[in-house]
Formats: sequence, C-alpha cells, structure tokens
Amino acid sequence: MFIPSAKSKLSLVSLFVVSLLLFIWVENSTTYVKEDHFELKLKAAKQMQQAEEIIKANRIENGVFIDDLNDPNETALIGDRESLTITDRGNLTSKLTSLNPNMAAVIVDLFKQAELERGDKVAVSMTGSFPGMNLAVYSAAKIMGLDLKVISSVGASMFGATDPNFTWLDMETLLYDKGIFPYRSSAASIGGGRDLGRGLNRKGRDLILDAIKRNETVLIHSNSLEENIAKKKEIFDAQLDKGAYKLYINIGGGLSSLGTTLSGQLVTPGLHRYLKLKNIPTKGTMFLFAEEGVSILHLLDIVNISEKYELPIAPEPLPQAGMGKVFEAEKYNILIASIALIILILLIALVIFYDHRAVRIKKDEINI
Repeated sequence: MFIPSAKSKLSLVSLFVVSLLLFIWVENSTTYVKEDHFELKLKAAKQMQQAEEIIKANRIENGVFIDDLNDPNETALIGDRESLTITDRGNLTSKLTSLNPNMAAVIVDLFKQAELERGDKVAVSMTGSFPGMNLAVYSAAKIMGLDLKVISSVGASMFGATDPNFTWLDMETLLYDKGIFPYRSSAASIGGGRDLGRGLNRKGRDLILDAIKRNETVLIHSNSLEENIAKKKEIFDAQLDKGAYKLYINIGGGLSSLGTTLSGQLVTPGLHRYLKLKNIPTKGTMFLFAEEGVSILHLLDIVNISEKYELPIAPEPLPQAGMGKVFEAEKYNILIASIALIILILLIALVIFYDHRAVRIKKDEINI
C-alpha cells in the first residue's frame, strides 16, 4: 500500500503534479471586471474621440496635407517637425501616444484620485505641444462637470500644434464653437524661451500674436518670465476666491508653469497631493499653487503615464474608446484560489502526518 512520505519520490512528484494542476486551475479562473467609474471613463474616451474626429474633418475641409508617415493614424493632430512657431524639440512617440482617446479615461481616473466632484474649480496651464493631452483633460473635465480655468502658451514643440494658421487656440475655438467643450483659454502667452518667444524669429512671434488676437484671447506679454508668471497667477486668482481651486494641472513643459525645464523633470508625472521642492530658482505657477496646498497633476512624460496604465505606446491604429486595462482589470476567482490553497495545504499536512507517524513507529520498534 502506498504511504505518503516526504522521503518518497512518488510523493514529491505527486505533490508537484497536483500543485501544477491547481495552479493551472487558478490561472484559468481569471475574469475581467469593470474598473471603478467605468461609465465615466467610457464617456470621456468617446468624447475625446469625437473631438479628434472634428479636428480631422476641419483639416481635410481646408485642404491641409496630412503626413501619413509621421501621423500614421491620419489624425491631423501631429504637426510639422519644422515651423516658424516651434519653440523646442519634441518627441514624436510621446505625441502619438497622447492621441489615444482612452487617455481621457486615464485623466478621469486621476481626477477621481484627486477626489474631484462636479462643479469643482481646476486651474490648468497648457501649451500647444500636446494637443492630444489637452483634449484628454477637456474631455474628462466635461464628463465630470468640472469648472476649468485655463491659461495657454501658444508655442509648440516639434510635432505638436505647430501650424501657425491652426494653433492650439484655433483648435480650442473650433471645438468651443461647435459645442463640444465649454472651455476656452482666458489668456495666453507666446511660450518658448522665457515664455516670451525667445528662440523664435520675429515672424514666428508675430504669427503667434496673430493667433492670440484672432481667437480673442487676452495676451500675457510682460518684460520677463517672472513677470509673466506673476501675471498668470494674478489672472488665475482673479477668476475666483484664493484657495478655492481643488487642483492645478500642468500639461507640457511651459516655463511659466514650471519655472525652469529642470524643475519639470524633477517632478514625477502624475498626481501630487503635496508637492514640495526647495531651492527652486524660479517658481512657476505650478509651484506657487503647490505652496498654497493645492494638489498638482503633472502631465509631461506621456510615455511614462501610458506605461503605468498599460496603454499602448504610439499605437497603430488608434484604439477604439473603451479599450485597455484602465476600463477592465483581470482578477482571480477568490473562491477557486482559496479551494486550491486548502487542497494543497491538506496534501502537505497529510505527507507530514505520515512522516511523523512513521518516525514514531520506528522509535517504538527500537524500544521493544
């Protein structure tokens, strides 16, 4: 008769086989469960998808060439590598990644982490560098009923909103006029070096000033970066009582928001309930809000954010709204896992029991 024993090869092999079968059973018991706020996330993603379609239709109507090599999904939201209004280098992979409509679902998730509720006031600084992220924030905010106060920097890095005749402000106006979003920038600066367009030639600066004027946006153009920062903070504060903002959002690398490029790199992307960095030479509006105890949402390293939420990097084609682990999570069946664990424990206990019994019997035989 077979007696289980830890010294028996048959027992050990049997335990291994049973363990493997139990493992396979548990692995195959996984199911996909809707994540929290599924409906809000889906609505936000569909909203962003609609906004992108409207922008693309507008570009086609106006006979604008779409570079299908740099913009393989033909969104018309990937700008040129060279333009008179380009303020900095840009990463094409990041720009392509930001156009995934499910990015709006990620923003909903971050808003919920920040405990935002309908009607909450949010300050937003954005640039022309990531129109996709701007659309994601607008989409999530609209679905959640948030009150955004927005100030933009019009200049854009490579592959952003680099068309002087269709800047981020023009996209914003198009979507506002069509009733897609209730948000528009209350003021705008040139952006780029010192937030004054340093690095651009005069023609480039003039084209951005023309864009601000035709979109009837208040111009912020002081004598220095520090003065621009102070003016933007003043405009934010003037729009409601000081301290009433629940969140500050930075999108892109605008110097008036970050103060310095290095400061933006020191802050990890994502939500920060408390943000404290000492010895910052120039504090942009993001750090001024942080000093007042306002939570910060820093949206700069888009690839990092996408990887965290397991969204595809530079996807081809663009995923449909509702795709990704931000909507559904794979979870184990707890009942099956518990049963498998109990079975394995009982089998191990059985082997140990017979081993101890065999030792006792052997001792008794020796004593006799």
